[in-house]
Amino acid sequence: MPICGIDYGSKLAGTTALATLCPKTGIIRVQSTEKKKDADAFLETALQDIKPEYVFIDAPLSLPSIYNLPIEERNTIENPDFFYRAGDRLVNAMSPLFLGGLTARAMRLVHTLRPLPFYETYPAWQAKRLQLKDLHYKKEVKYLADVQTFLAETHPDWQIPVLKSWHEVDAVLALIGAWRFSKGMHEVIGLEEEGAIYV
Repeated sequence: MPICGIDYGSKLAGTTALATLCPKTGIIRVQSTEKKKDADAFLETALQDIKPEYVFIDAPLSLPSIYNLPIEERNTIENPDFFYRAGDRLVNAMSPLFLGGLTARAMRLVHTLRPLPFYETYPAWQAKRLQLKDLHYKKEVKYLADVQTFLAETHPDWQIPVLKSWHEVDAVLALIGAWRFSKGMHEVIGLEEEGAIYV
């Protein structure tokens, strides 16, 4: 079965990218949304067609655990964290609350596509693990080719198409998280009961 990685962006900004790997052939397909087109509708249709084994998405899929408690119990806790989950703090990610609408959309997408298994990932942490900063990760567009070459060298069994944006690179990095998960090589950051990040 194929596996997928998603760089999840604003609904109509054209900043969402989906990378799909066919493990048997090593062929990767990358699709990007267009401006003013509904990214969520695109993902719902694409994922229902692909029927992947699981999806790794770059978006918060939960809130800090304090929100899981009744208000009465919440008020008895000393110094609760209302902004960040443990995993967010460990990888220096933005707060799910700061991301607001994106977090809500991602959680709704997972609900809509249930029982398809989704896992939260963080491409920036994958990039750190791969030391892509040395290749000017997320700097000028001219550096995309260097990152692409590196990804091809580190995954020689894969056929990666030409990546046209950093969003497409992040979708492939999310896909690398999914692939590592399939091999039992992944890292779990944060608390699974609160909402861990898998890379």
